[in-house]
Amino acid sequence: MTTEHASATRGPVAAALGATVTASGATALPSTGAPASRTTTRPANDAPREGGLQDRFGRVATDLRVSVIDKCNLRCTYCMPADGMPWLPTSQLMSADEIRRIVRVAVHSLGAEELRITGGEPLVRKDLEHIIAGIRADNPDLPISMTTNAVGLDKRAQPLRDAGLTRLNVSLDTLHPETFAELTRRPHLDKVLAGLEAARAAGLGPIKINAVLLRGINDTEIVSLVDWAVTHGFEMRFIEDMPLDGDRSWTEGAVIPARDIRAEIETAFSLAPDPRGRGAAPAERWEVRRPGETAVAGHVGIISSVTEPFCAACTRTRVTADGRIRSCLFSHEETDLLTALRDGADDEGLAQIWRDAMWVKPRAHGSDRVGLARADFVQPQRTMSAIGG
Repeated sequence: MTTEHASATRGPVAAALGATVTASGATALPSTGAPASRTTTRPANDAPREGGLQDRFGRVATDLRVSVIDKCNLRCTYCMPADGMPWLPTSQLMSADEIRRIVRVAVHSLGAEELRITGGEPLVRKDLEHIIAGIRADNPDLPISMTTNAVGLDKRAQPLRDAGLTRLNVSLDTLHPETFAELTRRPHLDKVLAGLEAARAAGLGPIKINAVLLRGINDTEIVSLVDWAVTHGFEMRFIEDMPLDGDRSWTEGAVIPARDIRAEIETAFSLAPDPRGRGAAPAERWEVRRPGETAVAGHVGIISSVTEPFCAACTRTRVTADGRIRSCLFSHEETDLLTALRDGADDEGLAQIWRDAMWVKPRAHGSDRVGLARADFVQPQRTMSAIGG
């Protein structure tokens, strides 16, 4: 995800991001080349000993996000510094077989209902098709999606579809080559557009376009992005800028709030709530109609993690590329699953580690105090590229 913000000093963060949780028995992560987070091997708690991934507040995690790599071939300003991040050594990344087994445990033992492959940039892994084919072989009916920047997708869309990939979320913040180069620090807009065309031709769909909006950078493109997406049969999704950047330069003032995004879209289109409802989805979805038309032209989604948090309905569980469970995107704690797997734990042992980790998921990341500035918020040490969205 990002853009270089006007200030290098992080300002007060909205209360929506205020709360953190301390896990008892936490120890420092071993050096991985990535910023350290606090980690535990088995949180001591009263988690259920069977069934799915419940937490203490009645939520059940069924949406699995697995990062397959922390590296990326872009340098988006809202995600990492211009020179990139210290990457994980290959020995600490999950192998294709380890990813396959972890997904199998999540689906067969813990009730995961859908999988999103994330990164870094998943296409950087040369064995991505092999990973997806293995997961598909174990889970014939599992929806498998992927978040990608689409650079290089033109050559791999069909093989990925053949391996079992279902659909895509493509990160694209602008339609202007100059702005794209400023945001990503790479001149690759043409490669992204070529990747999108190849994905459509391969039958990967629906295709959702993710745009992070940044004040003074691409916030004037809201209407043009919606128009382009609707015209090409994509679903446009706008994401509020989150404090997960490598430069630690996020400021609350750079965030374009969801209410302003909706208002800008409505200068050119009519919006109506999607009658299918939101459920546990991170995006609030809207039907889009062109002026004077009754037919639905398309859909737009808005992910408002900062100004309109949706923690109460969260059903996500995340595994980082080095095999650590994160119960929340903004967690300061992680639970090591990969070491147990490599030490010979059976599937039920891995499942229980996972249940324990998710049981202590915080009720919210501060959404109970919306509207109060929080100068004491501490940004997670892992950035978005190291976590996997």
